Amino acid sequence: MPGLDYISCVLTVISTVLVGKKLWHGWVVAGVNSVIICFIGMRTAQFGFVPANLFCMGLYANNLWSWRCKKP
Repeated sequence: MPGLDYISCVLTVISTVLVGKKLWHGWVVAGVNSVIICFIGMRTAQFGFVPANLFCMGLYANNLWSWRCKKP
């Protein structure tokens, strides 16, 4: 699917801005971006992207859980 690299680029910027503003939504956007990067890695036979982004998705889920459960 053409354009996924550009979509991933935009999602990376958006997630970084959101996390920088301490908004938990940034971790959700980053997780979606990691799914796209895994898809790109599979389609282009760059299989090293897959385990790295699966690991990142685990970190994002952990961070999302931690941030959402904290009471301000």
